[in-house]
Amino acid sequence: MAKLIYFGIGSLDGYVADAEGSFDWAEPDPEVHAAANEVARPIGTYLYGRRMYDVMSFWATPDAEKDPEPVMQDFTRIWRAAQKVVFSTTLAEASTERTRIERTFDSRAIAELKRMATTDISVGGANIAAQAIAAGLVDEYSYFAYPVAVGGGTPFFPQGVRLDLELVEVHRFSSGVVSMRYRSQH
Repeated sequence: MAKLIYFGIGSLDGYVADAEGSFDWAEPDPEVHAAANEVARPIGTYLYGRRMYDVMSFWATPDAEKDPEPVMQDFTRIWRAAQKVVFSTTLAEASTERTRIERTFDSRAIAELKRMATTDISVGGANIAAQAIAAGLVDEYSYFAYPVAVGGGTPFFPQGVRLDLELVEVHRFSSGVVSMRYRSQH
């Protein structure tokens, strides 16, 4: 059975975007990006909400291919190789390859996907992740905390849900970013 991993990059105070919806303060440097690539490398399927898909679809563009940084080229290959499932009531069709649109998040279907998958699955986007967390589907949490407190915005964790987690790994980067990986105790 595959693991469902919730992966995010955010502020030290736990927000993936600030109150204005910006996350420009969390652009990874090559060291952090290389570590994020290693988190993403075993992922065979990405589950996205509409907004996260819109952000991540950059990796399907010619601009992503042209980036001279090896870590960027590496992530472009990683992202393009994976399947994507986008949960959206408004998106008519996918703009990227290996992508399908689902109108609703069905926890039973995701549980079945986990059971049948031969590679791990990642959930991205706070709203879709909150639904997966509430359904008890998330097995691991991988969070890269930037040394900034934004004071509000879109939280990494949903409100009102208790999670008992086991710290599996922690790493401090030269930029002050700290990556943490936790296993769910459900």
